[in-house]
Amino acid sequence: MSRPGGLRNPMTRAAITTAAAGAALGYRNGDGWWRHPHGGYGWVGPVFWPYAYYDLYDYTWWGWGYDPYFWDYGYGDLYAGLFGPYDYDALSGYADYLPGRAGPPPTTGRSSARAQATTLADMCGSDRSDIAGFPIEQFRSAIQPNAEQSAALDELASASQKASETILNSCPKDVPLTAPSRLSAMQQRLQAMRDAVGILQPALDKFYGLLSDDQKAKVTALAADQHRGQREATSDNATCNTAQPAAISWPGDIIDRDVKPTDAQRASLDALRDAATKAEDTLKSSCPPTDARTPPARLAAVEARLDAMLQAIGTVRPTLDTFYAALSDEQKAAFDAVGPERDGGRTAMAASSDEPPRGRHRHHHHHGPNIGGMIFRMIGL
Repeated sequence: MSRPGGLRNPMTRAAITTAAAGAALGYRNGDGWWRHPHGGYGWVGPVFWPYAYYDLYDYTWWGWGYDPYFWDYGYGDLYAGLFGPYDYDALSGYADYLPGRAGPPPTTGRSSARAQATTLADMCGSDRSDIAGFPIEQFRSAIQPNAEQSAALDELASASQKASETILNSCPKDVPLTAPSRLSAMQQRLQAMRDAVGILQPALDKFYGLLSDDQKAKVTALAADQHRGQREATSDNATCNTAQPAAISWPGDIIDRDVKPTDAQRASLDALRDAATKAEDTLKSSCPPTDARTPPARLAAVEARLDAMLQAIGTVRPTLDTFYAALSDEQKAAFDAVGPERDGGRTAMAASSDEPPRGRHRHHHHHGPNIGGMIFRMIGL
């Protein structure tokens, strides 16, 4: 993560999110139920869509074959927002690595600097030394722009920096402990990405429109070179519109058993389930296009996908808010524990101390495991 451009490789980013997502739960092989089809995770502790800017840019510039991870984000992540996989104990391990907090817990030894550098802010897109994902020098060298094109390329680089900062600013400042707050954080993140696309699109269209056919062919060749540098990736979009796995099926039995909704609450719960089904259908109908062969066309596809995800959340959030507001405090705690139930209802920390997991609605303290050190140990960086 400390090497300039070190996060450009999407498989490296997936490996980091895999290690970080399960660090506080004791996972070592990326076996969490909310794992993405091609690897990596959409939720790492309280952060939704780690490395969002990289994924957006990789698909825009290089296409599906180079980075399928952008299109892995979908209903499974919305489901993980509704039924978060982390309980209070696990989330407390990530809290001190959020932007705006006092900083990571003190560490000792030579690994301290590296451990402290690995923060959730990094995963939110804080690559200040290198415009994240934007291959400006590669393009300049390949197309040999004239003065007008060079000025447009500089404008695109400036727009890229502004877009990166927009996404970075959507990183949560605190831990969302409830289902409504998680969906709110998810919606804020997606809206920031959508805003970033709005910043990029005019500059990209202007730059690409100034290129000659020969220069456009060189841009296409650059993408082909990037594909050859990657491990063979799946080139179809079957995972986009197939049925969801059983791991993210509606947990009606768990809700009935633990939340015990009353007859009056049952109607709003049914409305929530119906809204989730409608959201799933919305995202199934939004898949990567097969004919998006240029960066502007792929950025337009990104825009459409983000719009679909925002529409899906907009379908679910009002029904969730209505249902959640009708619950007692005990029922809210039970609903918020549905996700951890899939992991046996115990975090690695709770299990190691042989104590029952604590409730989610308690005051947050600045303590927990050294997530930065965990990441480096687990992926061997």
